[in-house]
Amino acid sequence: MIFVLKVTTNKEEQAVDLIARRVESKGLKIYSVIRPHGLRGYIVVEAENRKEAEEAFKNLPYVKNLLKNPAGFDEIKHMLETSVEEMNIEKGDIVEIIAEPLKREKARVVRINKAKEEVVIELLEAAVSIPITRKIDDVRVIRREADGPEKEGSDDFN
Repeated sequence: MIFVLKVTTNKEEQAVDLIARRVESKGLKIYSVIRPHGLRGYIVVEAENRKEAEEAFKNLPYVKNLLKNPAGFDEIKHMLETSVEEMNIEKGDIVEIIAEPLKREKARVVRINKAKEEVVIELLEAAVSIPITRKIDDVRVIRREADGPEKEGSDDFN
């Protein structure tokens, strides 16, 4: 049976580690513990029955509760399949931050960490250049460095 656990947001990895240690030490009949990519605040547990799943997270920090109904495989299948998404961002690109804090600020990409899906950026309007690490989803490319500035006043009337 597949159960969904509600956990503290951004503490999913720690909760998975704690549950895995408990399952190993107590020898519970838990077959898998998964943190689906892109689903914040929840982890998925495959267990023999509800009692085993409850025993796996009982009194653990970060784990809030078990959802009432077990989930079917069809409901979680799309979360388990990874889709390869091409990153359309390069070093030197000018980006706009689209998430708080610093929303609507413009910055230059200094470094890209594809494994963590993060970019290191430097704000353009800042007096002092400070590298800031953000998720790739938090920025939007507005200009390529190779494109250069827009050409103004070019006349093609001939």
